[in-house]
Amino acid sequence: MSHCPAGPTSLTVGEIPVNRHFDPITRHELALYCGASGDHNPIHVDIDFARSSGFPDVFAHGMFIMARLGVALNEVFPPSSVREFGVRFTAITQVGAGITCQGRVTAIEIIDGEQRARLEMTARDQDGDIKLKGEAVVAFDPQGEQE
Repeated sequence: MSHCPAGPTSLTVGEIPVNRHFDPITRHELALYCGASGDHNPIHVDIDFARSSGFPDVFAHGMFIMARLGVALNEVFPPSSVREFGVRFTAITQVGAGITCQGRVTAIEIIDGEQRARLEMTARDQDGDIKLKGEAVVAFDPQGEQE
């Protein structure tokens, strides 16, 4: 049985509650993701195809990086607390890139009687280049009561 986090009971604007580093992306992970997602575009797994298309090597699916951002978010906030989650793909992520996912609180709001935090979400590679940028809105309970 897996454990879901209860989520933070207090948040402040500027705080970074989501902060997770992922190991470098491997070719094996990209091949597995092709099968799991049904996206079999050879640009993600075939180095010869990638090179003939003008790229130095294969690169990760954008949704693969978004999934890592979602994992990082759900390690802090339970899935049932996520009210919004969306991203914009900003750059290609090369195989071998280590990805750091962060969520910085930009606002605390009460919507429909529920306390919510708005987070600026980013996924950056080891050079600090932003690969994904987006936003999440999560509900949190300042009293710390379980759902």
